[in-house]
Amino acid sequence: MASSVRPLTSLTLEDLWREVKDPRTLWGDISEETQRRVKFLLENRMNEEVLHYLRAPRYARLPGRRGYRNGVYRRQLTTTWGTIPDLEVPRIRHGAFTPAVLERYQRRTREVDTLIRRVFLGGVSTRQVGPLLASLLGDRVSPATVSRITRTLDRAVQAYHRRPLTDRYRYLLLDGVTLRVKTPDGAKRRTALVAYGITPEGRRELIDFRLVRTESQATWEAFLTNLACRGLTGAGLQLITTDGHVGLHAALALVYPQVPRQTCWVHVLRNVAQRLRVRDREPCLALARQIYQAPTREAAETRLWRWVAAWKTRAPQAVQTLLRDWEALLAFYGVPEPDWRRVRTTNAIERAFREIRRRVRPMSCFTNLASCDRITYAVISGLNNRWGIRSRSRAFTQDS
Repeated sequence: MASSVRPLTSLTLEDLWREVKDPRTLWGDISEETQRRVKFLLENRMNEEVLHYLRAPRYARLPGRRGYRNGVYRRQLTTTWGTIPDLEVPRIRHGAFTPAVLERYQRRTREVDTLIRRVFLGGVSTRQVGPLLASLLGDRVSPATVSRITRTLDRAVQAYHRRPLTDRYRYLLLDGVTLRVKTPDGAKRRTALVAYGITPEGRRELIDFRLVRTESQATWEAFLTNLACRGLTGAGLQLITTDGHVGLHAALALVYPQVPRQTCWVHVLRNVAQRLRVRDREPCLALARQIYQAPTREAAETRLWRWVAAWKTRAPQAVQTLLRDWEALLAFYGVPEPDWRRVRTTNAIERAFREIRRRVRPMSCFTNLASCDRITYAVISGLNNRWGIRSRSRAFTQDS
């Protein structure tokens, strides 16, 4: 009778897979084996550290030894390969020994803390982070633990607000975003003043932000003065684009009086639309948009006065709104033409605000100012890192 055993050299991949008892549990077996290997590696490393610390192997009676072993204690350690429930940590008698591979009171590896922080900053609430990662980590992280981990960003936030600035920006965009924060008196609205810069190489950067109670000349002046004291003196600035806030313009006249100011066309046309009858909005705004689409400033002024003549009788308030500071609407013609589309509006900074709002949407409001500062910094830092990687020279388009 012929043997049914095939030689190993003739086995195919399909034959090898048949040796697996249950392919559905394959990844579970791999995970368990990985945890055993990690546990073995860590325990061996800690035992080697004990030998080095005591200067003597087990049971040796040497004159230069620094102490004696005192058994082990068990600790649960959560890693990116899963949770090790009974990691044996060696102890010594009459001495303080802490393994370098495992910090005192450590229950999670730094990679796990980084993962939790990124999941939270990605938009998952503190209560949902634990259940979401439970199947991956093998342990459920409590909401209090998530809060403690995210509070480690505070030092990074302070360093961001205090770092020196370089005067390397060609354009500066200024605007504010409103957020809700819990206070002893209930949920209140707070405004984050934001500065957005563009360098001559085309690199975008959210320079800094500040949380204030209200958007006013005093708060804007304090924010801009802080930027100037840290190095952004405005010597290289060619244009500053704003939403037309009166207090902001007054603050700019004090801090950066030498820099031309551009009023955002989107904000102005939005205000114009509010002063028009519904049936007049489309034709009036269509004609107004042709003003900033003109190839030269002279052509833009011609279209402006043509628009005024066509609508001053039918919509006098709308015309007055646009003419209130019409020269600031055409200031962008003083910079190179490839940059016009970017600097004539604050759309670029508004897109950053959408990222902030998307992140805070799962939260009804921030629990405190520190949490608001922390998450705003995280979103801004993420955008800056993304822009730094994808930086393109002269990438000035509204859709970028």
